[in-house]
This record gives sequence, C-alpha cells and structure tokens, in this order.
Amino acid sequence: MSTSASAPSQEKPSVLFVCTHNSARSQMAEGLLRDRWGDQYQVYSAGTERTHVRPHAIAALKEQGIDISNHSSKTVDDLDVETFDYVVTVCDNARDNCPYVPARRANVHHSFDDPSRVEGSDDEKMEAFRRVRNEIDDWIERQFDPNVQPAG
Repeated sequence: MSTSASAPSQEKPSVLFVCTHNSARSQMAEGLLRDRWGDQYQVYSAGTERTHVRPHAIAALKEQGIDISNHSSKTVDDLDVETFDYVVTVCDNARDNCPYVPARRANVHHSFDDPSRVEGSDDEKMEAFRRVRNEIDDWIERQFDPNVQPAG
C-alpha cells in the first residue's frame, strides 16, 4: 500500500478487524495479517462484547505456525488507538450492530461464516475453523498485499 507523495508517512498503516465477540474471526484475521505483513501494518482486533479467544481459533492458527494464545478478547474502547487507516468488519452482525468506527482510508466489510456456530464433534468444529482460517488468509492476501493498493 503506498502513501500519498504529498504527505509521506513514516508510520505503518493501521488495520482494525472487528467482529461481535472478538473471539474467532477477528482474532484469526489479526494473527494472519500480522504474521504475513506485520512489518507493513499495525494490526489490531476488537469486538462489541468482550468474551474470550476460542481455543479452536488458537489451534487453527497454531497449525500454521502462528501463536495467538496470548491474545485476549477486547472491545474497541479497550484499544489505545483513536483512529485507524482501515476498519474491517468480518461479520454481518458487527457491520449491522457495532458503533461506526470511521477509518482514515477505508471502511471495509467482508463477512466470513462463524465457525464457533458449528455443532458436532471436535473434529467437525476444527474443520470449520480451518476452513474459515483459510478463507480469511486468502482474502487478506488479496486485500492487503502491500505491493498492491487495497480495495476500499
């Protein structure tokens, strides 16, 4: 992502991923973007309600060599940042019910299925988290490639 030639910035663009509980999709998105391009972006996640990071989300990223076991669920108000360059809602509920968080560059919405809603065996639940992890990872690769201007 390039900055404007008339206003160069030494600071990395900030990205906030928002989901209702900040327990799965937004946490995985934060971990995936930070792992892939953490040298290019400041990455955060938050929700409208503070809960806990789901163990299946932690396990799904651990399979990719990404450790989010020290992450905690937080709300936008818990963050020490007032404005973000990109605010990304990753679930329809967050888009429809979260207070609007303005972005300096773009507000983006891309809804992913909620893997925590899958019922069944532990293997079936893990498969849902893996599928959503892979979908988020593919989307992040297309959306945030620092060599391409992201779509807003």
